Amino acid sequence: MTDSRNAAAASGALSGTGVAAPATVHANLTAPGLTTHALRRNEGRLSADGAFMAITGQHTGRSVQDKFVADDPEVTKEIWWGKVNQKLDPAKFEAFTTDVRGYLAAQPELFTQDLYAGADPAHRIKVRLVTPNAWHAMFARNMFIRPPVEELASFEPDYVILHAPEMEAKPEHGGRPNSTTLIALSFAKKIIAVAGTSYAGEIKKSIFTVMNWLLPAKGVLPMHCSANVGKAGDTALFFGLSGTGKTTLSSDPERALIGDDEHGWTKTGVFNFEGGCYAKVIKLSREAEPQIWDASHRFGAVLENVVGDERGVLDLEDGSLTENTRSCYPIEFIPNTQPGGMAGLPKNVVMLTADAFGVLPPISKLTPAQAMYHFMSGYTAKVAGTEKGLGKEPQATFSTCFGAPFLPRHPEVYGKMLAELIERDGAQVWLVNTGWTGGAYGTGKRMSIQHTRALLRAALDGSLAKVEFVQEPFFGLSIPKALPGVPAEVLNPRESWADKAAYDKTARDLQSRFEANFETFAGAVSEDVKKAAIKAAA
Repeated sequence: MTDSRNAAAASGALSGTGVAAPATVHANLTAPGLTTHALRRNEGRLSADGAFMAITGQHTGRSVQDKFVADDPEVTKEIWWGKVNQKLDPAKFEAFTTDVRGYLAAQPELFTQDLYAGADPAHRIKVRLVTPNAWHAMFARNMFIRPPVEELASFEPDYVILHAPEMEAKPEHGGRPNSTTLIALSFAKKIIAVAGTSYAGEIKKSIFTVMNWLLPAKGVLPMHCSANVGKAGDTALFFGLSGTGKTTLSSDPERALIGDDEHGWTKTGVFNFEGGCYAKVIKLSREAEPQIWDASHRFGAVLENVVGDERGVLDLEDGSLTENTRSCYPIEFIPNTQPGGMAGLPKNVVMLTADAFGVLPPISKLTPAQAMYHFMSGYTAKVAGTEKGLGKEPQATFSTCFGAPFLPRHPEVYGKMLAELIERDGAQVWLVNTGWTGGAYGTGKRMSIQHTRALLRAALDGSLAKVEFVQEPFFGLSIPKALPGVPAEVLNPRESWADKAAYDKTARDLQSRFEANFETFAGAVSEDVKKAAIKAAA
């Protein structure tokens, strides 16, 4: 499409956004055009391999405390209000979006992208992004699904993202006191407005929140998970928070990648919400993760807060800007992907946790009741940098449904749907620890990715189900007694600790944390799930 638009065309590119057209609107440019403008505008630089390198400033992760939802009367009773979904007065939302529109209209040029969220045509939405930055437009173009050119002429958005990363939110906008950052969403008006943060992940996750709102009413479970499919058509899901290995473990050369982060589970199968991947690349190894490495070292990829020398040679070991360094690239940069982003019903469901205490086994087979319990618990360790305010060490946390920050509805809505789908489709559920072994963080070591891959492949190809399982005593988990190629002391975490008394003490501490967290959702689960709950030793 042409670069600069005349007044009528510019107005069309902004249709449905409420933004008055500035002098120039760049609509639906592809990667070469967006890169050219990003470099002209000094928004970043190129790596030695041609990837675009952007620095996001003070925000190098999601600003979770600055996310608000308009308390529209049409939807207020269905929203899970609290720390995740903070109320914003509709009048203040209107004032905020009016100011964002004014800010965008005052810019000398804007970039728009018309994109789909949802590979399944029956459940997709149309999204229009308006931003003053070319690199943010390229990020969105990488992350979402790019419509065929012939569909752009008649494109009318279902949801609009008004993106003003350099604008400062004001106290009268109703956000957090003393904060100039505000991410506000109205389900009634179908608008997301972002101000005061350049971290591109806010664009991606705002639409995930929308899909989490829309799909349950259609009988579709939205999931914070990656997914792939084997040659036999066996679909696998990988739940987990940032840093637990969703992208890494689903990018398997022996299986086709459906997507690395967000999916829907329908009556007939699984579909990807996105058209790209957003991989964490701190300490990325070409040997361990060749697909992500190659995808991040080429033109068209967008790198956030990745350090490089004056020639643009990347140093992926350097976390001086943040531990949350990221690579965003179209899914077709991965050589083995599932055409169309859709596949059949899941045969295996994997729940990933990065256990900072080092006491959970590397893999466990869960009963349906345990699966529901661990899904509602969502235990992991947040890795430094994935959210503003986290320190340098991982922090143990419980995030219900492995994605609490993105759930606009009450967690039990999603939990009950998962339990029903597992029962209906007969999926086997596994709990996999990608965190620490041999000791807690700072004493033990990170779980070997080679061991994790070996265990997962055995689970997915069915061979793991044939070995003998035993129950470990602290968490009631069924673990394999032995598996070729994996040391016995790895399979049983207590055996990997030199100090067995220290393991017992740490395990009991984690038991207590699970028990305390269970109180937050105990009233919303069945008796079978209550019996499967982890309890502190008497």
